[in-house]
Amino acid sequence: MSDNINKQDTENKNEWINWIEEAIDKEHINYYEYKEFSNFQEIGEGSFGKVYRTNWKNLKKYFALKSFFSLNNVTVKEIVHELKIQRKIDYHDNIIRCHGITKFESTESHINNNYMLVMEYANNGSLRSYLEKNFGKLTWDDKYNMAYQLACAVSCLHNERIIHCDLHSGNILIHQNTIKLADFGLSKRIGASSNVQSKLFGIIPYVDPKSFRRQRNNNDQSTQIYSLNEKSDVYSVGVLLWEISSGQPPFYVKGQEYDVGLAIEILQGLRETVVPDTPENYLKIYTKCWDGEPDNRPTIYQVIDWLKAIITKTDTIIENLQSSGEQEINDVSSTNNSELQGELSRLIQNFNNINTKEINSIAAVSSKQEILSTEKYYNIEIDEINEFISKILNKGLELKLVKQQVIKYFNDYNINSQEIYNWLLNDQITSNSIFILGFFNFYGIIISKNYEKAFNLFINASKKNHILSEYFVGYCYRYGYGIIKDEKLAFEYYEEVANENYVIGQLEIGYCYENGIGIKKDYKNAFYWYEKASNKGNIMAIYNLGRCYLNGKGIEKDHNKAFELFKKSAEGEYSNGIIMLGFCYNHGIGTNINRQKAIELYEKSANLGNKLAKYNLALMYEHEDGITKDTYR
Repeated sequence: MSDNINKQDTENKNEWINWIEEAIDKEHINYYEYKEFSNFQEIGEGSFGKVYRTNWKNLKKYFALKSFFSLNNVTVKEIVHELKIQRKIDYHDNIIRCHGITKFESTESHINNNYMLVMEYANNGSLRSYLEKNFGKLTWDDKYNMAYQLACAVSCLHNERIIHCDLHSGNILIHQNTIKLADFGLSKRIGASSNVQSKLFGIIPYVDPKSFRRQRNNNDQSTQIYSLNEKSDVYSVGVLLWEISSGQPPFYVKGQEYDVGLAIEILQGLRETVVPDTPENYLKIYTKCWDGEPDNRPTIYQVIDWLKAIITKTDTIIENLQSSGEQEINDVSSTNNSELQGELSRLIQNFNNINTKEINSIAAVSSKQEILSTEKYYNIEIDEINEFISKILNKGLELKLVKQQVIKYFNDYNINSQEIYNWLLNDQITSNSIFILGFFNFYGIIISKNYEKAFNLFINASKKNHILSEYFVGYCYRYGYGIIKDEKLAFEYYEEVANENYVIGQLEIGYCYENGIGIKKDYKNAFYWYEKASNKGNIMAIYNLGRCYLNGKGIEKDHNKAFELFKKSAEGEYSNGIIMLGFCYNHGIGTNINRQKAIELYEKSANLGNKLAKYNLALMYEHEDGITKDTYR
């Protein structure tokens, strides 16, 4: 029996290892040579292994290598799972980025296993250690922003139907005062098996107490285990919001560890004590989150809205959070009228006693608070606009359609673009603000297009390591927008973006290699970068990869593969992908000839503004091959 189990574990382990090796071979995962890393320093240890800070090649930039104690079936499965999740969410600024994987084969290393994940390095360590060192310096505004970033990171997971299941202050990292969510090895896709129960006593206070309760089925004596879900993450967020407010782990007693007794008390309703002077609206949010009944907890999107309302000091009412509002109203209603009049008289008298200097002082403080509130509001809006632009570009939206989508985004979220522009004129402190102002100038949003000003703003933001700005600098150099055309510099900027693991940069590098832009033509390298970007879902890269298979560029011709790639690109609504799919149907490339289907696809692409589709459509109209009368409508 034991031998059979071990054999099954070995087979499962080999299956996952084969998946990793195949993904490396096909360039689905970035592979780093272990010998190119240097200056190892251990910076952390978790339940699965250790984490090291290291340099790669001659770069001064740090990376984090995540190693594993034992390369068993569970561990290898975790590596695969984390890699798959990272491919879905690595666009978000509050998610720690996985750059790829490395493998160490010698048995003489201080790291005693094979696979290691190459991760983004967070210079301020975990949230727990950050709070220990810096809590005394944090204002409530700092705490609000940390809470808001955390909620945004979790919402990114939930948007992709992923739940984390293991949120605690030890695996939430801080990099340059920015929250970075990490460790997705225990995450689960919603709808899949999620019978995850932490056996680590160290995280008991963060775990949804519903998972502590097991119900036995009397009919078959089986045990029903609670399945963790999105509301389980919300519970953990509530505990973390309390921790951010207090600066210490929940139920912390020096020298004592958590035990099963604490789990039972939490299940029975025990919660941490509210820290004195905690703002009312903030404590209402986290107490709502850690409600014992999942149905009573808010969604993570509600949490974001409530935190945003606090940060921006708006008059937004947090619905269903009033724990004493009705009582306060009743108290006021029952107050004696004479008492109210007396109080009013005292207020008027006190007001008359205030001299002009004091009034001016109060006005100045009020004005300053209003300015700070406005600043926070616009900074949040600008960060979210930046994230939206990054997401649509990495998906492969054509640049000519980007302006249209950004304006639609403004309309959908009731964002006043004129107000944003006015704010940007006076606030060019953050790299995101500088970039968005450049973006407005580049696309002519609110103002007329000004490529020279746009280029200068992109350059300024790129000096602050703003990746999207580096991409647009490369684009300006490539086509001569606002600067003298320089294809070599364009390639260098694209390469920088590609090496940061941004899909849009990988796409452009492929195009440069294919067409000899700033670099010698190299079809194999073009194919390499197109495949890399297409593996992350970029519809333009998928189309270009299809062309490689169609024409035998950097790879042997494979019309069936080309057809499948054009079909996938077309499904992503890329106009060139649609027209090439029509071309395949028209000429029987990788599929049977179907001219009626071809005409439908040409029409669809033409309606998206594709001129070549209109030309092909005209040719088919002229010859009337395979076209029914209805097609002429």
